[in-house]
Amino acid sequence: MEPDDQIMRGPGERRVAEAAERIVVEGRPRLHRTWASLVATALLGGIDVSVGVMTLLFVKHETGSDLLAGVAFSVGLIALLLGHSELFTEGFLVPVSTVIAGAATWLDLLRLWVTVLVMNLVGGWVFMWIVMRAFPELHSTAAEAGARFVDGGYTLGTFCLTVLGGGVITLMTRMHHGTESMTGKIAASVSAAFVLAGLGLWHSVLDSLIAFAGLHAADTPYGYADWLAWLGWAVLGNVVGGLLLTTSLRLVRSAPVLREEAPATDAGDT
Repeated sequence: MEPDDQIMRGPGERRVAEAAERIVVEGRPRLHRTWASLVATALLGGIDVSVGVMTLLFVKHETGSDLLAGVAFSVGLIALLLGHSELFTEGFLVPVSTVIAGAATWLDLLRLWVTVLVMNLVGGWVFMWIVMRAFPELHSTAAEAGARFVDGGYTLGTFCLTVLGGGVITLMTRMHHGTESMTGKIAASVSAAFVLAGLGLWHSVLDSLIAFAGLHAADTPYGYADWLAWLGWAVLGNVVGGLLLTTSLRLVRSAPVLREEAPATDAGDT
């Protein structure tokens, strides 16, 4: 056996190959869901994340600590993991790898991205309205937190925050598929929540839900038009971060496995 072959068949490379295979196995049904299933899964994703936002606002209100609030937000990412719902920025590594493997089309990917983003926001908007009606003491905290993002400006610094936000959430997805241990997956979710929310990185869905909470409180310096402009900025940066910082490099490392997956998948359909 040649030295290069020995390296590629080592335990580390086998784990990479196994993770890539799990990604394609998961990604194929995600990209071929019926419309009803896709909409319902994405709505649930918005609601799951909203539970995390609710806990984040409570902890922020009670302690004033962004770091503790970030840990509290992990409830939302754990709910996503265990509830098998769909978050927009989780749609980078797995679906793109599935398309590269030939198990779905780019049109399937576009359908997934647009539907999940819109339904995440719809589900989150409704849930945060309920939260603000149930807990009026959170109004000032929500308005202040929402303004921090929507009125943050469009600068190189804020764009880098959106890039980092997309990269971190995609890294979480990568860690989920790097292990079969549920304990390890939960640890990855908690870690990502701490970095994402605790450090104030910009995430299109998470921070939109915080902005919605402020808008429902009716005491904000921003309106829906301001939020919509901010959303475009955040989505752009999240996509750049998710695709360039994590997904593209993962694809380079997993390319041999993904190329092998296409004929195997086709054969399985006959």
